[in-house]
Amino acid sequence: MSRRVAILGCGKIGESLLAGLLSSEWRQPEEVIASCRREERAAELRDRFAIEATLSNSKAADGAGLVVIAVKPQDFDVLLGEVGPALAPSQTVLSVAAAVPTSAIEQRIDASVPVVRSMPNAPAVVHEGIAGICAGAHAGDEHLALAEECLSHLGGVVRVPERYMDAVTAVSGSGPAYFALLAEAMIEAGILLGLSREISTQLVVQTMLGTAKLLRDEHMHPVELREAVTSPGGTTIRAIRELERAGVRAAFLNAIQAAMERSKELAEDGG
Repeated sequence: MSRRVAILGCGKIGESLLAGLLSSEWRQPEEVIASCRREERAAELRDRFAIEATLSNSKAADGAGLVVIAVKPQDFDVLLGEVGPALAPSQTVLSVAAAVPTSAIEQRIDASVPVVRSMPNAPAVVHEGIAGICAGAHAGDEHLALAEECLSHLGGVVRVPERYMDAVTAVSGSGPAYFALLAEAMIEAGILLGLSREISTQLVVQTMLGTAKLLRDEHMHPVELREAVTSPGGTTIRAIRELERAGVRAAFLNAIQAAMERSKELAEDGG
C-alpha cells in the first residue's frame, strides 16, 4: 500500500492532522499532499510544511494510500463527484466530517472502496482531541487500524459501531462547547465575587485542565474526585446542593440527548 497521504480540504482539522503527522515523523513532507480552494492557501501550506499542495482534489487523491476527506458536509457532493470515480479498492477513505454516514459516501464512489468515518473534536488543534471511528461496509480491521494510527497524532481514538457515532458526536464532538459554557459561567461567578476577569479566567481554566489530568492520568473516577474535594459541611457540598437543586445533572443529560437527536437528523438529511 502506498504511504502517501492526501488531505482533501485542508482547513483547521486538516492542518492539525497535517502538523501531527509531520511532527511525529509518521510521514515525511514528500509523502503528504493537501488540496485547498485558494492558491494563497496552497502557497501557505507549501511554505509552512514543505509539502505538495494543489487546488485539484483528484490530483491529490491520485495514488494516495490514505485519502482524508476534511471538507464540510455541504461540500461532500462536489468533492466526491470529482474524486469518487478515480478512487480504488487499494485506497482507504477516511472522513472527518460530522454527520455524514459511510453509506452516503459509499453511494458516491466506486464499489468496494473501504471507508472509515471519524468524529474528531476541537482539541485536535492542540493534539489533545479524541476521535470516534467506525468502519463502512467494505472496511476491515486493517483499514480501521490505519485510520486509528493516523488520528492518534491528534489525540485519543476509540472504535465504535456506526450506530453510536451520533452519540460520540453529542458527547465529545459537541463537548468542548459544554465545557466552554461552564468555564464562561464560572468566570462570570468569579467576577461577581470581586475577582478580576484575568485572575478569574486563570483560576477556572487551570482548574479545568488540572481536573482533566487527574481524571485521565491518575485514572480517578469522577465520583472519587468529587468526594475527595467535598468535605462534610464545607463549601463544596453547599455548592453541589445548589447545582442539584437547579437540575444541572438532568440538564446535561437532556442537552446531550438533544445533540444526538440533531446529529441523527443531519445524517438523514445528508444521506
